Amino acid sequence: MPLRIEDYALIGDCQTAALVGKDGSIDWLCFPRFDSPACFAALLGTPDHGRWKIAPVEPIRRVTRRYRPDTLVLETTFETDSGEVTLVDCMPIRTGQPDLARLVTGVRGRVAMRCELVVRFDYGSITPWVRREPGGIQAVGGPDTIHVRTPIPLRGEGWTTVGDFEVVAGQSVPFVLNWHPSHLTPPPMIDAQHAIETAASWWQEWVAAYVDQGPWREAVVRSLITLKALTYAPTGGIVAAATTSLPEHLGGTRNWDYRYCWLRDATFTLGALMQSGFIEEARAWREWLLRAVAGCGSELRIMYGLAGERRLPEMELPWLPGYENSKPVRIGNQASKQFQLDVFGEVLSCLHLGRHLGLKGDTRNDWHIECELLHRLEKVWNLPDEGIWEVRGPQRHFTHSKVMAWVGFDRAVKDVEQFGLPGPVERWRSLRDQLRREILKRGFNPQLNSFTMDYDGRELDAALLMIPEVGFLPATDPRMVGTIAAIERELTDSNGLVHRYRTSSGVDGLPPGEGVFVLCSFWLADNYLMMGRVQEAQRVFQTLLDLRNDVGLLAEEYDPIAKRQLGNFPQAFSHLGLVNTARLLTQAATPDALPHHHV
Repeated sequence: MPLRIEDYALIGDCQTAALVGKDGSIDWLCFPRFDSPACFAALLGTPDHGRWKIAPVEPIRRVTRRYRPDTLVLETTFETDSGEVTLVDCMPIRTGQPDLARLVTGVRGRVAMRCELVVRFDYGSITPWVRREPGGIQAVGGPDTIHVRTPIPLRGEGWTTVGDFEVVAGQSVPFVLNWHPSHLTPPPMIDAQHAIETAASWWQEWVAAYVDQGPWREAVVRSLITLKALTYAPTGGIVAAATTSLPEHLGGTRNWDYRYCWLRDATFTLGALMQSGFIEEARAWREWLLRAVAGCGSELRIMYGLAGERRLPEMELPWLPGYENSKPVRIGNQASKQFQLDVFGEVLSCLHLGRHLGLKGDTRNDWHIECELLHRLEKVWNLPDEGIWEVRGPQRHFTHSKVMAWVGFDRAVKDVEQFGLPGPVERWRSLRDQLRREILKRGFNPQLNSFTMDYDGRELDAALLMIPEVGFLPATDPRMVGTIAAIERELTDSNGLVHRYRTSSGVDGLPPGEGVFVLCSFWLADNYLMMGRVQEAQRVFQTLLDLRNDVGLLAEEYDPIAKRQLGNFPQAFSHLGLVNTARLLTQAATPDALPHHHV
């Protein structure tokens, strides 16, 4: 059985990533991209589906781990009765084919160690042919080849490669894994020690661009490093998470593939990067966004592949039993075909924010793309959709979706007014005002004194916390005060953490049950700040910080009863929420400390 989700840590090279467990096992790794088939898939099955474990042979008394400060270099220290060793893991920033370096160093005493390597290509379905070669082994299966180099002797035991060795204080034993397409010549192997030091320096230099030194610097920097690690460097796209099918409900069916780029993340991502000093990353993300959405507005998708691919067919992998028997295991994402009205507002808001923050681009071409999206929005704003939560039930007139359609027209009007761009501003202004009247009439329930999930409805929705964030109404408006009170009453647990909606209502067409949603809880903290409830915002924020694992990472959700992280991991949306809320808290003493969306 795999470890708890929070017992994993992330390493990566800004093109793919691996999850390393507290037990020294790499249980998830896809080559050569985030969305490529996994060669280690034990996370979603058993060790027989692929893993690489390096750990002491004797019982472990204590495990501690940390990232080297301001890096993505992971150090795991094992203490046994015989001594203490540290396992260092990293993936060097890629210049050719991907590499993974592991270094075992003796700290005190003499510790017997064991390496167990189980390579299984294509999500555990292909057992490769393994043979010895100078300095290690080679594993070949279909289009994939992996080489592992180490000075310790490796041998085969069944379809597993093992190696036994000892380390004493001051001694280091290196391991290097390299992947390449099986039809190509192997690239030169790297030196593990040099690769680790080079990677550490690269990350520290990158973090040096961070401009804020507020009271939560360590947590924010860890989140920013995580976001950078989830960036696909060749294109600038940012995946929602490094994994697929980690469940939102243990043993359930809410298991989705998050290794793609959602347009919904656009404004949050741009604001977090720009206002943290990472201008080049923000520019690369904006350019990815424009390339992805370019073309006919009727073909806009809610998510894209790492390079802007639009076809992300969903399928199930029946040979994988799933994380803690959470079935099915899915790759691809059928939601990519859904109609979600809110993405128009998110894209247009993101591009407007970029202009407001001084992010330069090809204004003429960019504006043509935006006008095509606006032309489409004019035709579809009054249609039902699947909504922000990608429900797999009937389409509805979701209030949040309509608010984001309002945002699309609002930002278009502001682009004309503030930047002198050409367009039918009177028509956009009229549609914006028409939408506002309709939302206030049909999206707000006077009996509940709250906005509702959909028009003329009674269900609550934590996405309604976005209403002040995007500037539709202030958080102090009586209708928002009532909405926040309703969410506190109906969707918030005893720790002040927020569920997206009541899954028992059947609104999403799936069996009930999931954890609190981390990002929604950050939104609640933001709303508290905008209402002047600073102490409550700080309390919720601290509660969320306490949910992070020992190396500062957050999944998508949290189970407050089992006290476990849930969902794909680490989750970009969760870490974006942390960065943005920390910035607002830091600025809370300033009168105009409002979310970055107010432009």
